[in-house]
This record gives sequence, structure tokens and C-alpha cells, in this order.
Amino acid sequence: MQTVLMQLPDRVLDLLRNRGITYLATLMPDGSPQLTQTWVDTDGEFVIINTVDGHQKIRNIRRDPRVAVTVADPEHPRDFVQLRGAVDHESTEGAAEHIEMLSQRYLGQPYSWWGGRDQVRVMLFIRVDKMSTLR
Repeated sequence: MQTVLMQLPDRVLDLLRNRGITYLATLMPDGSPQLTQTWVDTDGEFVIINTVDGHQKIRNIRRDPRVAVTVADPEHPRDFVQLRGAVDHESTEGAAEHIEMLSQRYLGQPYSWWGGRDQVRVMLFIRVDKMSTLR
């Protein structure tokens, strides 16, 4: 059975492709929420989060792929979108280049590689099932 992806409106795609203030919520083993501020991107279908293999959020996602993502416009923080869904798949292919691109977008400089260049970067591809916006 093939999953049909939710069509993301242009306004939401613009937020995901800019420097949106983003929070990712995952579920801890006891069911309590875990929240991480992160950078965000999209390929036009999926919401993409780039992280480090072994971090708490990735351990949570591998156990329970359900997530929520909130992205706010940095110029107008009350203009935001909340996206709920699940991580559809993950990939390490191109993840190091992707974090460099995100660093240029968010900071205007190369990525600092906190923790060293030997870390394994992972891109999480989130399927959106529900969406709500303030505006």
C-alpha cells in the first residue's frame, strides 16, 4: 500500500525553505515529549531535519517515528505552521553536504562541526499527516 503525501501549500514550503525558527518534538521511551530546536528544509514533499546519529531525538524516532514540527517565520514569529506526522525514512547519503547548505542558509558561514567531522549526519524525511497554521 502506497502512502499519499499531503500537498504542502506554497506558504508552508516558503517557511521550510527559509530560516524558520523550528522545533521538533519526539517521544521518549516513557511517552513524555522531547523537544529540540533545529534547522529545517524540504524537498517539496517531505519536511527534512538533519541531525547526528546517536542523538536522543534519533533514538526516539527509531523507536517511535511519530513527530510534530513547528516552524515560525523569523520576521513574524506569530506566523507559524504546526506539522504532525511521522519519519517516513532516513538517509546518510548527502547529509554532510546538506548540513553545510543549512549552515550557509541559517548562519551565512560553513558548518562548525561541533563534535568533530567524524560524526555521522542523518537526514530525517518527515511525512506530514496534519497541518495547522495561526494565520
